[in-house]
Amino acid sequence: MTRNLADAVDAVDEAVRARPAAALRPYVAWYSGYRQRGIEPAVHRGLPSPYLTFILTLDEPLTVAEHPDPAQPGDSYATLLGGLHTRPALITHDGRQSGVQIAVHPLAARALFGLPAGELAGLDVPAEAVLGAEGRRWQERLLDAADWPARFAALDGALLRAARPSGQVPAEVLRAWQALRRSNGALPVAALARETGWSSRHLQDRFRRETGLTPKAAARVIRFDRARHLLGAPGPVPRLAELAVRCGYFDQAHLAREFRALAGCAPSAWLAAEGADAAKFRNVQGGAGGPAPEWEP
Repeated sequence: MTRNLADAVDAVDEAVRARPAAALRPYVAWYSGYRQRGIEPAVHRGLPSPYLTFILTLDEPLTVAEHPDPAQPGDSYATLLGGLHTRPALITHDGRQSGVQIAVHPLAARALFGLPAGELAGLDVPAEAVLGAEGRRWQERLLDAADWPARFAALDGALLRAARPSGQVPAEVLRAWQALRRSNGALPVAALARETGWSSRHLQDRFRRETGLTPKAAARVIRFDRARHLLGAPGPVPRLAELAVRCGYFDQAHLAREFRALAGCAPSAWLAAEGADAAKFRNVQGGAGGPAPEWEP
């Protein structure tokens, strides 16, 4: 597909990342705003992440060609809310894309959306399916805003009005999630169970209900998320063997297998397609960044 001449002349490539208001930081890690025109059409991999995906588009819908659940047919979305997943999504654009992604802590789903993140596991749905008409109203406020600071301020206001004390997330699940994040996904399920005082089976059931993943699957996603951010960070590309050791994999082969399973391609292929290309890396997942403060009730 070739680019439209007008788009090429009036090319736009904006990407802005911001922290939410202080009162929202227990719930939301960051906002990522993006608006691009006149760039090459592309396919982007929406990779597994420790955050829920919440997207409000601006000028055109988000086109998901393949969802993490292969049984879910591709579709276009004005707003999208997605749960944790262990397979990539494939997102396409024709050289134009724009919107804001909100990275939501999974244990904040009850507080912001009124349901546990487990009900969204592996799914992408229109935000209105969960938020009702509020989802569209939030998008309309973004469209009315004049610039990125005004859009982020509008989101702050909408999310602050929506937030409610959860009181329903079991303290044991919270402790297990925080322990996994502190260890970068290194703690085995048995150690997490000892920390919570629950049996391994009971912990897995309750953890999956609240997050959408078992503790073992969450550990995989946390390790992978750290590895892919380090791999795509500015500067010299790290050696895969050293990256594997740093991120808790047995060896380079283990890292490569996990990357193929979770990203759908080898580390080198992902880096060549997206990680090393700043224009493509500034996509709806918000690009690279350090870990955000973890969710607390």
